[in-house]
Amino acid sequence: MILPTKHLRSERALLTIGAEVLKLLTEPKTVSHLWDELRHVTDEHSSTRIVNYNWFVLTLDLLYMLGTVEMDHDRIRRTNQ
Repeated sequence: MILPTKHLRSERALLTIGAEVLKLLTEPKTVSHLWDELRHVTDEHSSTRIVNYNWFVLTLDLLYMLGTVEMDHDRIRRTNQ
């Protein structure tokens, strides 16, 4: 789930999705704005990325636990690490 496995493609792993979320966080954003942007990200293998909202929330949880994102006035932002 966090890392790709035999049964989980690399583009569906939480770390891969987390990397894309971090790329989108060039400035603090609301959860809904970040979700909208992530849904429109395309990858090299398909025209649309298949990430449901549950995976998105799990990705945010993982990034928060790793200390890479934090909430700041109802917006998600990258930490200064």
